[in-house]
Amino acid sequence: MDIKRRQLLKVSALGGAAIAAGIAPEISTAAGKQKPTGAPLRILILGGTGFIGPHMVSEALRRGHDVTLFNRGRTNDKLFPDLVTLIGDRDNGLDSLKGHSWDVVVDNSGYVPRHVADSARLLASAASHYVYVSTISVYASLATPINEDAPLARIEDESVEEITNETYGPLKALCEKRAAREFGEDRLTILRPTYICGPGDRTDRYTYWPARTLRGGEMIWPGTPADKIQIIDVRDLANFTIDICENRTVGTFNTCSPAGSFNMGDLLADSLAVTAADMTPVWVDYDFIQSQDTGEGNSFPIWSPPLPEHAASADVSGERALAQGLENRPTRETARDTVTWWKTLPPERTEKMRAGLSPDIEARLLEAWHAKNA
Repeated sequence: MDIKRRQLLKVSALGGAAIAAGIAPEISTAAGKQKPTGAPLRILILGGTGFIGPHMVSEALRRGHDVTLFNRGRTNDKLFPDLVTLIGDRDNGLDSLKGHSWDVVVDNSGYVPRHVADSARLLASAASHYVYVSTISVYASLATPINEDAPLARIEDESVEEITNETYGPLKALCEKRAAREFGEDRLTILRPTYICGPGDRTDRYTYWPARTLRGGEMIWPGTPADKIQIIDVRDLANFTIDICENRTVGTFNTCSPAGSFNMGDLLADSLAVTAADMTPVWVDYDFIQSQDTGEGNSFPIWSPPLPEHAASADVSGERALAQGLENRPTRETARDTVTWWKTLPPERTEKMRAGLSPDIEARLLEAWHAKNA
């Protein structure tokens, strides 16, 4: 029995844990990468059981690599029972990492600069390559199109550790600098994804659109169908991450769909195609949105309002990653598999989405929109 078959059987045996994480075999199709011809890598993943981690673990296992996890053992702790899991905490709880060695470290759970600095410092002599998963939010401005060389956001007080909408990007930029200081740029890869989507999404930022489409009826869509957006399927990010590990590729890469290749109209078409729902889109302009109370949180996730500071939020260049081998699957496949995964979740998870408009607020906005245009 080959490695891929064995891993699929392991995932199948996990049942609900694998389904909740979006890595059940029917919705975790790999992009066709072949197993490496060299010796398997010893990969340490800091995290590994949240949203992007399980997909990275599954892809590494599919290719025959030896994976060790480091986490607190609190999230999806039954997901990979056959793997060595070192229990610890990134906040002054790294002792379980001592005395081991790996070929590469994948850090997909670093948000606080002190935590990244501590882990990178400890592991600098235990591994030859550090892959840090950052974000395009590190850039100082999204007012004009950018590439990886654009200026980064800065935080005045570098001792701040509270993660908010305002500090998230600057703190991740500082995390990148801390990793570089400990590992050196010649042993470091930085991945800057845009909105990560697909099976297992815990944020519902992308998922909101096809999941809300499933309910049918009139549905509010912001802006215009031509408004550009950028995403990356979590499985494409996972595939690229393991490619980076295997090839020992260093450098910084924006990981996203090609700029200008996807827009809100495409997202609508994908959502309708994969749900076959009787849904009627109602496009509302930004002035109307501004005049209404849309509730707390991200009422229109992924979409950016037509303001100068957001003018290039979906014009981030991913050319460097594409040249290095990043493959973006068709967006309709992402929509299809996201809906397949969503339908497996229990009502207590699906009845209250973590992003988007609540049913009550949407109903009120529709009433106001129709009254305005009567």
